[in-house]
Amino acid sequence: MKSLKYILVASLALGLGSCEQFLKEEPEAFLSEDQYYKTQTDAINAVNAVYFFLNSGGSTIQTPYNTLFNTGMNMAGDDEDPGPGATNPDVRSLSVLAHSSTNLRIYELWQQHYAAVKKANVVLEKVPGIEFEEALKQRLLAEAKFLRALYYFNLVRLYGDVPLITQYQKFVDPAGYEIAKSPSTEVYAQIEKDLTEAAAVLPASYASPNVGRATSGAAKALLAKVYLTKASLPLNISAHYQDAVTKAEEVLSSVDGGTGTYGYDLVTNYSEVFLPAFKNNKEHIFSAQFKSNSLNQGNNESPRCILSGIPGLNGNYAHMVRFYTNGQDKSFSIYKLYKPEDKRREATFVRSFTSPTNGRKYGLPIANTAVPGDSTPFWNKWWDPASTAVTNQSAANVPIIRYAELLLIHAEAENEANGPTAKAYKSLNRVRNRAGLPNLTTGLTKDQFRDSVYLDRRLEVAFEYQRWFDLIRQKDAAGKSSFVANLHKVGKTNAAEKHRLYPLPQSEIDNNKLLVQNPGWE
Repeated sequence: MKSLKYILVASLALGLGSCEQFLKEEPEAFLSEDQYYKTQTDAINAVNAVYFFLNSGGSTIQTPYNTLFNTGMNMAGDDEDPGPGATNPDVRSLSVLAHSSTNLRIYELWQQHYAAVKKANVVLEKVPGIEFEEALKQRLLAEAKFLRALYYFNLVRLYGDVPLITQYQKFVDPAGYEIAKSPSTEVYAQIEKDLTEAAAVLPASYASPNVGRATSGAAKALLAKVYLTKASLPLNISAHYQDAVTKAEEVLSSVDGGTGTYGYDLVTNYSEVFLPAFKNNKEHIFSAQFKSNSLNQGNNESPRCILSGIPGLNGNYAHMVRFYTNGQDKSFSIYKLYKPEDKRREATFVRSFTSPTNGRKYGLPIANTAVPGDSTPFWNKWWDPASTAVTNQSAANVPIIRYAELLLIHAEAENEANGPTAKAYKSLNRVRNRAGLPNLTTGLTKDQFRDSVYLDRRLEVAFEYQRWFDLIRQKDAAGKSSFVANLHKVGKTNAAEKHRLYPLPQSEIDNNKLLVQNPGWE
């Protein structure tokens, strides 16, 4: 996908001015900012630079959907732990909720998202002044709005009130760094505005080589998720449940009770959602695009989930399931929440690896009196069968929102807005049936149906960087947050309400006198 080689334009486009003071003459190869944003190609490259923060990786950088959400977020939840290969102290402290405002991963999440927002703001300021095909220009501006909304959606869920910056700022004056936090309601209002405007302009689909870019269906689906989040905790604006239902139905196909004509649907085989051979299939609404061993655009998660020391496989076992005590079983994990007949289990996990060198199988048995013959499950969603020789970079895309999740959004929101209706059952059962499970029992109460949606959501999107965001927004039958209880259940007994928000990075507070630390982190 040539147009999605997410080039980091900053080094070319965001120079601070002339080099005259240093060299007495301007180097011929240097492009100032005013010189750069002149052509259609410049505009496309500027938008590609916003996509860059979805998928770029390598030995020195982690971006949100390429490892950073795992090392900086998943480890704090209830499904995943750092394995023996994860030696970084910031990752390990996060996994036991002993992190602080100086944690490097917490800073990187902030920094990466705001760097992406800055790139989007550059596009929205500079591209309108470039003369080229108007339809393409408007599409590129809409893509920038979609991506800015996505990045702010992550920021507001992670940190709560955050600085809302919608104009390009050069920050030549140090005082320019001093920007106060905006209330989360204002941040969400901007997210909704960006997504609504993007949905009105973006195309329904793309032809090669542009497959994978933001579409109108993606903007509407993400907006449905935004509405569901606003209706949930902590904002608890319950009227948005119906908004989530309405927006989801604009994307759902007529078979699923919607009016969408985008062609989205569930693929029959759950494993094909993730296998690189089937990437960008009809279930993917919007995904971070990966290409193995190409300009650091490979998915770096695969080796982190593979047991180390296997001949022919480059595994370092940095990411593993979280084990906790459940009754007599002291080695319980999310793996055991799946029913044996659930097809998602064998696509999400493997119990052993086959060496491409000697053909032997390698695994980790568990001495577990409660479950004879127990063994360690390994995460498997980003496995790339074509990269066995060089497993450090998988070509597996990371779904940011897919059709199965949209069905679950619809089911949850419909239940909250109108009770467990036939529509809610239908959407949830579509996901369950694809997994090989029977229809959900009828006659459930709203609370019982909610718990069922929560469980199927956890199992459906496991290891897709969704669990933490669900933990911080979901509620119990009394309408109270279930965040602390869920973490206590897996042995994180130090979990407290303050952990629902990350602390603002201390370095940002030191540089910005107007920033105020989140409650409990002072």
